[in-house]
Amino acid sequence: MTSKPGPDTTADGHHVIVHGRRWRATDPAVPADVGERLRGHLMAARRAVAAARRHEDSRAERAARDRVQTAKVALGERGVPWWEQSADERRTRWTRGLHALDT
Repeated sequence: MTSKPGPDTTADGHHVIVHGRRWRATDPAVPADVGERLRGHLMAARRAVAAARRHEDSRAERAARDRVQTAKVALGERGVPWWEQSADERRTRWTRGLHALDT
């Protein structure tokens, strides 16, 4: 069984390149189990955005988009760049994000 190759990255590892577009990479310090949980929350929130849009429910869409933002920040893909944060700041970022999404 072979694993699927990941996207290309910039030389510094700060960004991934997808279809010629540069996106901030997930913080590599996020523990695998935490990253898996955060990505699960992210995908659920994205599905909730789509469902809210189908039902033209602007309040539900706003709540779902807020959860997407929380997950993306916790993963280090938005907010203060993870490479500019200390190890403690990075750990606090993903811990707070996960706590917010788990509740």
